[in-house]
Amino acid sequence: MKPILVTSGEPAGIGPDLCLDLWELALPVVVLGDPDVLRARADLLGKSLKFDDYHFDMPYQYRPNHLSVWPIRCPITVNPGNLNPDSSRYVLDMLACAARACIEGKAAALVTAPVHKAIINQAGIPFTGHTEFFANLAGCQTVMLLASEALRVSLVTTHLPLRAVASAITAERLQTHLQILYNSLQRDFGIAEPKLKILGLNPHAGEDGYLGQEELTVIRPVIAEWQQRGVAVQGPYSADTAFLETEDCDAFVAMYHDQGLPVLKFASFGHAVNITCGLPFIRTSVDHGTALSLAGTGQASSQSLQAAVRLAAKMVQNHAQH
Repeated sequence: MKPILVTSGEPAGIGPDLCLDLWELALPVVVLGDPDVLRARADLLGKSLKFDDYHFDMPYQYRPNHLSVWPIRCPITVNPGNLNPDSSRYVLDMLACAARACIEGKAAALVTAPVHKAIINQAGIPFTGHTEFFANLAGCQTVMLLASEALRVSLVTTHLPLRAVASAITAERLQTHLQILYNSLQRDFGIAEPKLKILGLNPHAGEDGYLGQEELTVIRPVIAEWQQRGVAVQGPYSADTAFLETEDCDAFVAMYHDQGLPVLKFASFGHAVNITCGLPFIRTSVDHGTALSLAGTGQASSQSLQAAVRLAAKMVQNHAQH
């Protein structure tokens, strides 16, 4: 397997802490980041690790207590827990370098540690999230999917103010979303005939139009079209009860961020994985943020990042068999 690239994320957050544990997976992991930042964090946490510079012209070699690093220099001295907008370009450079390496076929997959959106925007760089960043870089449409052992939830809209959600839910957008999600479930997860449950936008899925029209004018017609194609798509379901029945469903489709993710994170926080479907490469991530107060304390769990790496490796295998 080609290397799985892992970007170390916001340097003042827990990303560097979590990356230090990845050698334990015995997978071909290469971490992108400043070796000095990683080394300083290892020293702070009392971890005895050796850091090996990685270059694509050399075969990956796993060694216990060694971490392969694609060195990208951070222009500032990093203090755990203290944000600095001057590190923002460094954070985005890691993302861009890793994505291009995947697009060029040099790497098998990309896994991202958390970044801090606000500090990047404070640096004067418009940034709404990894999903949108990679979609723009690759020039494609994507779907944000979070997955755990318990359930999978995709989001038709992602990082939008709530007041903008209703106008963003269009038939075209929902059609594209379902197609990307369906293809991903087949290729990335090896599900031959995915079964989907679609949530409504409004309370009680619109109550037959009395609590909103979007279910009648947009969501139901799209569902009907997919059903006519013989696909197991059901809905729209009222979001307050939809997740009570998770059997016979490969993914739930939520209309907006805080409709779908609270349920998934309540059931699986720390174990769920964020997947960007539709990219020309595999990308997974953690289900949490930068946790600045935990950076450098030894209290941050690497379970979600390790789960993201393991899922990326499994997706690589599924692609080979698809």
